[in-house]
Amino acid sequence: MSTAQHLRNVPIFSDLKDTDLNIIAEKMVSRSYEKGKMILLEESQGETFFIIKSGAVKVTRQSDDGREVILAILGESDFFGEMSLLDGEGRSANIVSNEDAEVLTLSRSDFLDCLETYPKIAIALLEELAIRLRKSDQHIESLSLSDSEHRIAITLIRFAQELGTIKKGEVTIRNLPFQQDIANMAGTSRETVSRTIKLLEEKNLVKKDKKDLIIYNFDEFRQLFS
Repeated sequence: MSTAQHLRNVPIFSDLKDTDLNIIAEKMVSRSYEKGKMILLEESQGETFFIIKSGAVKVTRQSDDGREVILAILGESDFFGEMSLLDGEGRSANIVSNEDAEVLTLSRSDFLDCLETYPKIAIALLEELAIRLRKSDQHIESLSLSDSEHRIAITLIRFAQELGTIKKGEVTIRNLPFQQDIANMAGTSRETVSRTIKLLEEKNLVKKDKKDLIIYNFDEFRQLFS
């Protein structure tokens, strides 16, 4: 798939004409990162916009006691790095490759030029940022009001929505993040994650298949834990 074709799958570029996508694609540079590599460092100066072409990354921050807190896991066609390009401040979080990843990059000047030249990108970007803010608010609420098992289920729902593929009501999350990553995101322990997933399997709500997780009836699952 060409860079321009891939941009068609990125929400903020999806409404552009093919000629416009080709112009933007010519300005992009491809970079590869091995699993576990630091892509962006919190508070560093932002000069680049990133789009994930393949693989996945995790968005993290360090807690006061030194623990890794996972804010989100992003997959193919997701983007990151836009905030510091917009406000001129340092990066708001760390970005680490959660598996081998290939990204497309755009310089700050080219990114800002795209926003000015193509108003559709700016409008779509605002919509995406609003969606992310709503998800963050919901995640904060779940962490403060729910027990650990409920928080884990909500985290799985978030993975399903962001990384899963749905077929006839059944959602498959391929390459489910490590249990420790799920624990860090849900604010609990790896042992609790393991126990909760086994409990969900016993209730015939999910199935763990090697690195994948299958949620049998996603609508029902979401209603149970939302």
